[in-house]
Amino acid sequence: MLDKVVIANRGEIALRILRACRELGIKTVAVHSTADKDLKHVLLADEAICIGKPSALESYLNVPSIIAAAEVTDAVAIHPGYGFLAENADFADQVEESGFIFIGPTGDVIRLMGDKVSAIEAMKKAGVPTVPGSDGTLGEDADKNKQIAKRIGYPVILKASGGGGGRGMRVVRKEEDLLEQIALTKSEAGTFFNNPDVYMEKYLENPRHIEVQVLADGQGNAVHLGERDCSMQRRHQKVVEEAPAPGITEEMRKFIGERCARACIDINYRGAGTFEFLYENGEFYFIEMNTRIQVEHPVTEMVTGVDLIKEQLRIAAGQPLSVTQDEIKIRGHAIECRINAEDPVTFMPSPGEITRFHPPGGMGIRWDSHIYAGYKVPPHYDSMVGKLITYGENRGIAIARMQNALNELVVDGIKTNTPLQQTIMDDENFQNGGANIHYLEKKLGLQ
Repeated sequence: MLDKVVIANRGEIALRILRACRELGIKTVAVHSTADKDLKHVLLADEAICIGKPSALESYLNVPSIIAAAEVTDAVAIHPGYGFLAENADFADQVEESGFIFIGPTGDVIRLMGDKVSAIEAMKKAGVPTVPGSDGTLGEDADKNKQIAKRIGYPVILKASGGGGGRGMRVVRKEEDLLEQIALTKSEAGTFFNNPDVYMEKYLENPRHIEVQVLADGQGNAVHLGERDCSMQRRHQKVVEEAPAPGITEEMRKFIGERCARACIDINYRGAGTFEFLYENGEFYFIEMNTRIQVEHPVTEMVTGVDLIKEQLRIAAGQPLSVTQDEIKIRGHAIECRINAEDPVTFMPSPGEITRFHPPGGMGIRWDSHIYAGYKVPPHYDSMVGKLITYGENRGIAIARMQNALNELVVDGIKTNTPLQQTIMDDENFQNGGANIHYLEKKLGLQ
């Protein structure tokens, strides 16, 4: 097993990693900015090293400082969590070249899956269903681009090859708008992602967002752990996630899961990963792979009993997967609500001191968070301050427990999006299951 791990992240995921390390007897090093000296995992870690100022560029994105922290503490591995450097191929390479273990896939695999065009090509070879599209980046030939759009059929969506987070995408509904929108998307892609390449896909009008969790050990073994539904979104950002996805049968789960596991073996994947799909009319369409642990991983853990972070650590230590596909069973239902420090109506961030805090409790309740009474939420980072997860024997019980848990949760001194989450849980269409990715924005009047 690994002796000592640097946790190159902050907040709830850093605390989650620390807890998993403790269970496996692994010593921990917390790296932190000056703004995060009072974070819970920093106070609990075996060692803590300040790596820079509050700005992420001067701390959590400061590669030399993170690697130096590993060197001076005699750590053997670095866990990137999610966000920040988690999907940075150059960082993965530098970690390995410096003599440490990167807890995740190799830089080459991150690059392969980070470029949407190469990722789609790899998935096609592996037999994973994809959205009808341009089969590569768009060139400068206007007539050819029009022909591609006509073949796919309007509406089409333009996407940046190096994109993510909802940026670099445009829907085009008629031919006369196509060329102008291609030029605009290329310009935006070059600005945000330093890569002007753009590709084209069929635009699905009312899809759901379904994703498949996988684990692979890089030794020829890979498994899938079922799917999650992440269709409750605002501005392409997930708000509520659940597992399993309503309406997905065991046969469908096996069909798509086996293809994802096979793709992991084909690309020599190592660690935890997530295949993201649009799902419409009974069909799955691959959109991207996240080569890291996901924010919403707890719902999968709740319905499978598999600790995904501990599996990441075991894999990084060179151990084979501890579970086989036959041993993985989906039991019950789990729902996760992201609790953000933001105004529930305007969505403006709400940093500040938490004056009173009370977490919910009871049967089937899990609270993943780094906050406590007296903690000051800094303005420098993502606004998520916690994840509330409920489990039940069925979806109805999980929803009822979430309604109770949201009512019990007390976070005073700052604003949170708890009222929004209560509205979603009380919504009849959400309760019925199967709402599409546009539903929440329409409900909020954002579309």
